[in-house]
Amino acid sequence: MPLTKTPANASSQFLKRQAASLLLYQSVLRNDVGRAFIHILQTLSKGEAEQTACLVAYGNWFKTLAAHRENWQDYLIRQILQDDNPFSVQVQRVALDDLPEALVTAAQQDLHALQHLSECSAEQLSRWVQKASQLEAQPVSWNLETVQPTFLHQQSDWTESLAELATHYQQHGTGLFAQYHALRWQSGQLVGIAHPDPIQLTQLVGYESQQATLVKNTEFLLAGYPALHVLLYGSRGTGKSSLVKGLLQNYKNQGLRLIEVAKSDLNDLPMIVEQLRDIPQKFIIFVDDLSFEEDDDAFKALKVVLEGSVTARSQNVVVYATSNRRHLVREFFTDRPRPSDNDEIHAWDTLQEKLSFSDRFGLTLTFEPTNQDAYLNIVYHLAQQAGINLPQNDLKSRAIQWATRHNGRSGRSARQFVDFLSADLGIHPVDRVEGTNDQ
Repeated sequence: MPLTKTPANASSQFLKRQAASLLLYQSVLRNDVGRAFIHILQTLSKGEAEQTACLVAYGNWFKTLAAHRENWQDYLIRQILQDDNPFSVQVQRVALDDLPEALVTAAQQDLHALQHLSECSAEQLSRWVQKASQLEAQPVSWNLETVQPTFLHQQSDWTESLAELATHYQQHGTGLFAQYHALRWQSGQLVGIAHPDPIQLTQLVGYESQQATLVKNTEFLLAGYPALHVLLYGSRGTGKSSLVKGLLQNYKNQGLRLIEVAKSDLNDLPMIVEQLRDIPQKFIIFVDDLSFEEDDDAFKALKVVLEGSVTARSQNVVVYATSNRRHLVREFFTDRPRPSDNDEIHAWDTLQEKLSFSDRFGLTLTFEPTNQDAYLNIVYHLAQQAGINLPQNDLKSRAIQWATRHNGRSGRSARQFVDFLSADLGIHPVDRVEGTNDQ
């Protein structure tokens, strides 16, 4: 017996056709929420024969949206703004007017179809499911207020937003680079870091000249000028890594991305750089605590990136590495040439190659050990930011005791001290008044 056409049945079939018609933005619906939405439409189009299946499909869609804490329209728009497809990729490099007409028309058609899908509210779906399942009560609708409206929220016809969409892709990128500002190379692929270190440059005190030089070099990169690879060398705890991470917070909205590469993955460095070469964003490849053993293959891989090869150097990538060693390749007394029949004839050349490896970085920024005055200045600055209002003599006494009993004087030690003190005063606020020196 043929199914009876109902308004819900007809509407769901119309939306199914809209979803099936996508030419470029198919991946927008190839996620858990999108698949759950399409499944509801499929069960609704089958009519009364799938009453239970319709309820199950609605429950799955409700649960996935609740897990993402977004309403349907917000979720769909976010997927569009991040989607990696031929239009969103090419419009980052080529002006909209210079793209093939067919590509632009396809993008407009997809936006038209996706707008139809976005206008299917949770309330409407809930009513359709109620009728299809013959429930007395309407299922709960998942509705949340839009927190940050975008230009698509404000546009009555999405096809007229193509120029704004192109500008968005140019400014924010697509795919992983739109979703994440910080990434790491893991198991042969880039993986987004959902919660990168929030350290700000304004939180870093001391080493102002080093910071200014690194900031200037990074701005060269962002402006499209040749930027230098940088080695940040010096004592532990002086804020070398924090300085690199702080750059991301300062410039992420200008297209800067940070990619963390472990020393054990440096062999993949040339491959990583090639993957980034044609992407409009600018990249800092961050290698922390760098050093090499003799005959380390990673030494050769990094050397290729720093010095170049037959392939032209990528202008949108720099390497920023930190190290506690000025000479990155370990040198032993046995490396020093001695007359012997079994010695390498040009042994001094080999030794000099080891010693000069750090010179292959265009800039070497040196971070000297922190003296007591610098250490205390960092403590005072961090304490002010943390809202700690102890008398300065008391704060000074506690800070010196902390450095003596724990990890010595350094920016890291100052941060640890202020974090500990802030928590201690939060639990024992009487200390704010009494200013005791107990640790």
